[in-house]
Amino acid sequence: MALHQLKKSYEICGLITTITEDYCRVSMHGVRVELLEEQASSLGIPLYKVLISKEATDQEYGEKMRDCLLKLKAEGVTKIAHGDIFLQDVKEYRERMLRTLNMEGLFPLWGMNTKELVTNFINLGFKAVTVCIDPRFLDALFCGRILDKDFLDALPSNVDPCGENGEFHTFVYDGPIFSYPIKWAKGDVVKRDSFYFCDLVSS
Repeated sequence: MALHQLKKSYEICGLITTITEDYCRVSMHGVRVELLEEQASSLGIPLYKVLISKEATDQEYGEKMRDCLLKLKAEGVTKIAHGDIFLQDVKEYRERMLRTLNMEGLFPLWGMNTKELVTNFINLGFKAVTVCIDPRFLDALFCGRILDKDFLDALPSNVDPCGENGEFHTFVYDGPIFSYPIKWAKGDVVKRDSFYFCDLVSS
């Protein structure tokens, strides 16, 4: 949704994603790199991968991200956008990092009502599947489900409908800004590091 908003006013020159190098998967989400690459291809936007180790500290993450941003700045990039909605501490962390590089942060979704935002997401024709669940908030059965009205109706009242507190993470595989849908099949649901992950396999 952040990308959808930004495309109305800005030229998008790239997508930045953190990859856990040991697993070749998107950090926190657990999505296979090949699906991420297919997603970027369908969007028609270059992908910049920030590789971190499976035991990465905050320092390692910060240094690797800083290196990536410096390279982009050298290529003329001045603004970096994020999809944060209401987590003030996360927003301030990002802004501090960007200030040290004399770059500007954009937050196109900031302050939006999350129920309205996810409803708009669905109504626009975007499609997503849950790939990571925090069992402190949701049952493992929510892992691997399509993000639709039935999913939203089944959410407990203490869970943000966009998963903004980390209750769940998703993989978006189709929508109005995609040139074609990403084909995937549902693999195993496994528990690792206190989270449930649904392994999506390219199909």
